[in-house]
Amino acid sequence: MTDLAYTPEEEEFRARLREWLAQALPALPAKPPPDDWPGRRAYDLGWQRMLYDAGYGEVHWDASPTVRLIFLEETERAGAPYVGANFVGLLHAGPTIAAEGTAEQRARWLPPILRGEQVWCQGFSEPDAGSDLAALRTRAYRDGDCYVVTGSKIWTSHAEVADWCELLVRTDPAAPRHRGISWLALPMDAEGVTVRPLRTLAGSAEFAEVFLDEVRVPVANRVGAENDGWRVTMVTLSFERGTAFAGEVVACRRVLAELARTARGNGRWDDPALRRRLGRLDAEFRALWRLTQWNVSEAEASGGVPGVGASVFKLRYSHARQELYDTAAEVLGPDRLDLDRPWVLDRLNALAYTIAAGTSQIQRTIVAERILGLPRGR
Repeated sequence: MTDLAYTPEEEEFRARLREWLAQALPALPAKPPPDDWPGRRAYDLGWQRMLYDAGYGEVHWDASPTVRLIFLEETERAGAPYVGANFVGLLHAGPTIAAEGTAEQRARWLPPILRGEQVWCQGFSEPDAGSDLAALRTRAYRDGDCYVVTGSKIWTSHAEVADWCELLVRTDPAAPRHRGISWLALPMDAEGVTVRPLRTLAGSAEFAEVFLDEVRVPVANRVGAENDGWRVTMVTLSFERGTAFAGEVVACRRVLAELARTARGNGRWDDPALRRRLGRLDAEFRALWRLTQWNVSEAEASGGVPGVGASVFKLRYSHARQELYDTAAEVLGPDRLDLDRPWVLDRLNALAYTIAAGTSQIQRTIVAERILGLPRGR
């Protein structure tokens, strides 16, 4: 695969986006506090509406992977708001519906996401089926033109403010584990849905438990064929592990530069071991950015869906991010336990990256079997 090369049209898009960001960002209101989820929802949806009105709302799935990469790179470099509560809708469910949904489903669900009108959450993991997603037990049986769903989900991102949930259910309990699953769009205001927020180690509550008690979901809300949900889920996860983290690589490179400046100011720069570590991390994140570009080139050639290279990226990025914030703790010294200091909460959040979007063990298995051609484990 050749290296990613930007066309004149793509560079023109970059220049136009930079100019718009320079004008739009100073006009943003103050960001709500982390524990004000209604406020954060309104703030994040407001930012998405600004992007939509400026002609950038559809970049997450109607644009080419290269244009999407440029958008993520430039918005992060400019310090623009992250997608926040829009994360699942814009980067997971939306691209999946765009790739796998019917014309009616795309017309129904995509415009409200793009216009900043609706928030989606992700109902994949379960208390007894986290890393082993195929072991999910949430059951859905057909009753006329509806599925009746009973079960529970955990680590459901943004469920407390979501309008819809991308939900995995078992529609054929007698089928092999990977073949009896279906992908449903669940309205979060349906009767029988209960949301219980979860507080994380960092003190935030962006995750929740979701309990489903005979919830009726229209069959028309199924994306893909019945019992073909595992394949549809792999499309979702390829987006989650692929270009969704591109902006975060840019952010990590910025943090690395800030760490170097801080170390020079507080005397930690005199430690040669720290300087070597910072240098190695700089090389690491430069390589990860090149890998992101390679993955985008691959996606361009395969219809826009990232390939197995996304697992290579996810595996290495998860650990590099943890190393970055462990190094930040070294730079901070005694202040590493002060939650009001920069990077301290980021260090706590980084612990989840080797679990979220598929654990590192799962990514190693994918790399071993699908890239290296090693035999499947027993």
